Amino acid sequence: MGWAVYATKHQVEPGAAPAGAGGQGGGRPGGGGGANFANAQAVAVVGATARMHVMTVGIEAIGTAVANESVDVTSKASNLVTAIHFTDGQAVRAGQVLVELDSAQVSADLAAAQADFTESASQYNRSRDLVAENLVSQSQFDQLRGTMESNQARVAAAQSRLNDTVIRAPFSGRVGLRRVSVGSLISPGTVITTLDDSSTIKVDFALPDLYVGAVHNAQAIIARTNAFPGRDFRGSVSSVDSRVDPLTRSVTVRALVPNADSALKPGMFLTVQLSQESREALVVPEEALVPEQARQFVYLIEGEAVTKREVRLGRREPGLVEIVEGLRAGDRVVIEGTLKLRDGAKILEQPAEGADSSHAPASSEVS
Repeated sequence: MGWAVYATKHQVEPGAAPAGAGGQGGGRPGGGGGANFANAQAVAVVGATARMHVMTVGIEAIGTAVANESVDVTSKASNLVTAIHFTDGQAVRAGQVLVELDSAQVSADLAAAQADFTESASQYNRSRDLVAENLVSQSQFDQLRGTMESNQARVAAAQSRLNDTVIRAPFSGRVGLRRVSVGSLISPGTVITTLDDSSTIKVDFALPDLYVGAVHNAQAIIARTNAFPGRDFRGSVSSVDSRVDPLTRSVTVRALVPNADSALKPGMFLTVQLSQESREALVVPEEALVPEQARQFVYLIEGEAVTKREVRLGRREPGLVEIVEGLRAGDRVVIEGTLKLRDGAKILEQPAEGADSSHAPASSEVS
């Protein structure tokens, strides 16, 4: 399974500082030729302001359809198939007979066990009166009772084996393809057919642990498949796994989707979209990020110098990234020239060329 985060708005924050390619020296040709000697070693950069922005973010993941109930129909013992009572793809009810196996031997065993039980029960009943008259010892009486109970157990065992020669549907659903024929000798574990209850489909998908707090039971979801373009299958989250996979750092979520017309089949590939939410978030342009292994940094502009600051990221929109920790609204960060910087480096902030609204959202900005 896979996952992705999407956004309904593609907006970038207007840079508070003018654009322009940065270079080293006292200024660019035609754009600041009056720089003095003190700025000779300053790095020319372009900055942007960290601002609050309304993010309308949803969660999208890749899921797999699973039947609400599913089983391989098999036999408990080796036996011959004598009758088949279903056809491929047939809808069946719980308890309906699917297959009959040869029962001649087990029927004979049951009859023998019943005869032995009847005889031992008769002897036991006669001996109860004789014990009271001291005509039968207590040890003999106990032996007769033990024999009767043993024969009774043999009857129960033979009856169970006879019952196993009739294979029934354990629940209501739809059978798959028939894989045996009348006269086939089957062994324990041989698959006769499959049985699936697909009236409701379980959709299992994985989400990164970052979103564990954002997913809850009864949360609405929409599932889609290429098999039915344009059709939405609506359902809700039923459970979230109790453990996070330590290798992928993801958690498995299960949703239930009604499937009355059996359009969805177990094993189908689905895309899952969780319900959206809108909230304010502190964002900066993605260009400001300076990744180092698994950590993320930005260069914070402080007067005529920069400070390297580690930040913790949240959700993303195209061109923007949420800063969960490390910055405050109004802080200015470097978005061009980061490759030439180091912590504490002197800078000369320069105008951006022509596109002064390329790094911030417009209508969704929150003051």
